[in-house]
Amino acid sequence: MSQIESSVIWLTGASSGIGEALVYKLNTLGAKLIISARRLEELERVKSNCQHPDNVKVLIVDLANSSSLPKKAKDAVSMFGHIDILINNGGVSQREKAVSTDISVDRTLMEVNYFGAIALSKAVLPHQVERKFGHHVIISSVTGIISTPLRSSYAASKHALHGFYDALRAEHYSDGIKVSIICPGFIHTSISINALKGDGSKQNTMDKAQASGMSPEECARRIVKAIKSNKEETYIGGFREIGGIYIKRFFPDLFSRIVRKMAVT
Repeated sequence: MSQIESSVIWLTGASSGIGEALVYKLNTLGAKLIISARRLEELERVKSNCQHPDNVKVLIVDLANSSSLPKKAKDAVSMFGHIDILINNGGVSQREKAVSTDISVDRTLMEVNYFGAIALSKAVLPHQVERKFGHHVIISSVTGIISTPLRSSYAASKHALHGFYDALRAEHYSDGIKVSIICPGFIHTSISINALKGDGSKQNTMDKAQASGMSPEECARRIVKAIKSNKEETYIGGFREIGGIYIKRFFPDLFSRIVRKMAVT
């Protein structure tokens, strides 16, 4: 079992949505937090809303700038002396057909969602291996298991996370390193508003499925439960999303027919 109450946790994507809800939940449990995102003013707002703001440090991170991340990891480690749990939550989504998506947008999605996450994990791993303890929590997506229209490169970036972190878990099991992959479905956040269109601009509208999705607070509660239980892979969402995973697994041809007609915005 992971002891949240006595842990130092580094959380990316902490300025809104699932990340912000996780900050508040983890802070009430007594964890020491390093919260990261690109916008300092939003991170300071989140910190000021915490029950125990003295347990929160702010560190600006741009996941799209992978060359800066090893230095950011050193900064994060120095804040409390070590990092017990890294929660790779930062990311960006997509709303466009593959044929209409410029390759630069595909690269952005991979840089932020995949390379940003693994760069941080690679940077904190050596000191965790030395301590014989560490827990990497990856906020993937149901789309990391199944793919739907308008999310080709987003799905690819999330699928890639599963491949990397399943290997990492096996490689470092004897070093006391744990890996939990979390796959949320439709959560009521601004992810669809900020999703990238084919030209790299934001969609600027909320999907209907997103608007009726689970609250970030409930999602955060389930993520914390999964972390405490050291769950290797956790699916969070309604029947539509979770059902889709099992239909794809056991009835792939049926899933293919369903997904062609699925409303995905």
